[in-house]
Amino acid sequence: MAKISVLVAVYNTAPFLPQCLDSLLSQTLEDMEVICIDDASTDNSLDVLHRYAGRDARVRVIALDENRGQAHARNVGLSCATGDYITFVDSDDWLSSDALEQVCAAFCQEGVDCVLFRVLYVYAGGRQKAYPMPCFETMSGEEAFRKSLTWEIHGCYAVRGPIHKAYPYDDSQRAYSDDNTTRIHYYHSRRVACCDGAYYYRQRPASVTHRASVRRFDFLLANERMRRQLIEIGASDEILCCYETERWLNLVGGYLFYYLHRRELSAADRRKGRKIMRHVWQTVNLKQVQSSLKRKFGYMPLHCSWLLFRLQEELYFLLRGFAGRNKETV
Repeated sequence: MAKISVLVAVYNTAPFLPQCLDSLLSQTLEDMEVICIDDASTDNSLDVLHRYAGRDARVRVIALDENRGQAHARNVGLSCATGDYITFVDSDDWLSSDALEQVCAAFCQEGVDCVLFRVLYVYAGGRQKAYPMPCFETMSGEEAFRKSLTWEIHGCYAVRGPIHKAYPYDDSQRAYSDDNTTRIHYYHSRRVACCDGAYYYRQRPASVTHRASVRRFDFLLANERMRRQLIEIGASDEILCCYETERWLNLVGGYLFYYLHRRELSAADRRKGRKIMRHVWQTVNLKQVQSSLKRKFGYMPLHCSWLLFRLQEELYFLLRGFAGRNKETV
């Protein structure tokens, strides 16, 4: 049994894999396993993985026959992870040499079930920027859950093995739904800590979160799945109200994405995006949304008419200064 298991889901990232794997195999903590899951890559990623596995017995390679997304790939790796603690590193990211040692040391604190890395965004040309997370020693799992809703804390972390095994990755959507798993892990933790071990998070314009794609609306569907999960685990009314308010804010944010980028989407994708947004508009429990927010122009539900709600959003973003950008008949 390893001290910590590192899950690395891989899809067509051959140019970045050596930096990722070298950072893992040069860790000051040697008691670990690196489980690499190739999600049916079409480049030479699998060859790179096999080369590293041949050099270091701590690397295990699993090759999937069908591409099904990062969350599914991580779950395959999770099923055979043996570590006391489990974490992930995206295949184009990397860790500081002491990161895993720092994480494991933080777990020694009383009641700590999750430990966050220190995250540094890395941009083209090598420029780095720290994730703007307030410093803290530990916080309750419920507090971490709340802060994760608005990204006051990030989702690069390690968790005790039994918690992760009980709550594997949510693969209901190919993108964004893994955030749900992070929040469930925080919610079920006694205490959440942070450490100084650095996670270097590469920012690539080609990634799903950095381009105009209909898959951006998956975020709203993942939000809906998160709400169902909270109900299933018996979350309090206070937590549900907090999350429904966040879902409503995300709907307005989703409409802003649509307003700005619709000309970059196909007609079919625009229809799909509108269908998803209308579904969210119809299903958010407005009794659980913050009252003051519902009285604010741009956020008023206007449940008498979807067309009227859309007109409100169009005017709201026009008045906010997006005049002349990607106009389309409502």
